[in-house]
Amino acid sequence: MAGVELNERIGFNYRVQWPRIDAKFTTYSAYYDAHLPEINSGIGFHFMQDKETSSSELTSTTLSSIYSYELQLAKKVFFRAGFQASFMRKSLDFSSGQFFSNNINELDPFGIPNTPTDLSDLEDPVNLFSLSVGGILIADNLWIGASVFHLNQPNQSFFQDVNSELPMKINFHAGYRFSLGEGGFRSDFTTLSRERYFIPSLNYKKQGPFEQLDLGAYLYLEPIVFGMWYRGLPFKSINRVSNRDALVMMVGVNLLSGVNLGYSFDYTVSKIGIKSGGAQELSLSWTLPSRYQGKPLGRDTVLPCPKF
Repeated sequence: MAGVELNERIGFNYRVQWPRIDAKFTTYSAYYDAHLPEINSGIGFHFMQDKETSSSELTSTTLSSIYSYELQLAKKVFFRAGFQASFMRKSLDFSSGQFFSNNINELDPFGIPNTPTDLSDLEDPVNLFSLSVGGILIADNLWIGASVFHLNQPNQSFFQDVNSELPMKINFHAGYRFSLGEGGFRSDFTTLSRERYFIPSLNYKKQGPFEQLDLGAYLYLEPIVFGMWYRGLPFKSINRVSNRDALVMMVGVNLLSGVNLGYSFDYTVSKIGIKSGGAQELSLSWTLPSRYQGKPLGRDTVLPCPKF
């Protein structure tokens, strides 16, 4: 979807999951993408840093470059292919202090613990290079696509003599936009009416033995958008534990200036429970004014993919 908006776009996201327990996740991300009509292409750059805080802090940093190509199949039918190359760096921080079984002095179990001798390799960060591909078919009100991440399955082990491949992640997503008719006139100098849509959507992901499904919908009443999803696969348990995660609620606003603001809250329905604090996410993006104003483009409509 890099360049799908026909303009340049920058955005930022912040997410915190389970803030009330020790094993919380904090994620920051930023991105930029642009449309290149001369070659029917889009380019993008994405930065993400994820921190998992428990007995040791695991930090994962990813920097990705993205290229997409748009092919028109019919008057209002397009196919977009995407390619992504990512540099990933993972590191562990033991400064908070950990205690393992081999720290216990067998001769004096309540005395001064032994110094661990098997953590030296874990102090060095791991660098990975990952390749990913995807494709999406977009019609007037429909999109359906799939992508495969980590095609080369790089080794993510912190130990030099151990091979731990990062499993491929398969993603499938689709949605349809139903028009709810036009609203009142916009509060600008145009005579355009406000858009109103209902957009059911789904997003399925599988990586190794883990699977996840987001199923829900957007309600767009310009300039406000609401959303609600269910995340999980309750009919497919894992080790006899129901695979259900959260109810996700979202609200956002799309301003005429090109600024988009969004907030979402995950109400945890798994065994971890809402006492974990659920998850909260803030998003901010800005669609810049077009550099191709008045020039002919391959298409003059923004495709129906959601902005959040």
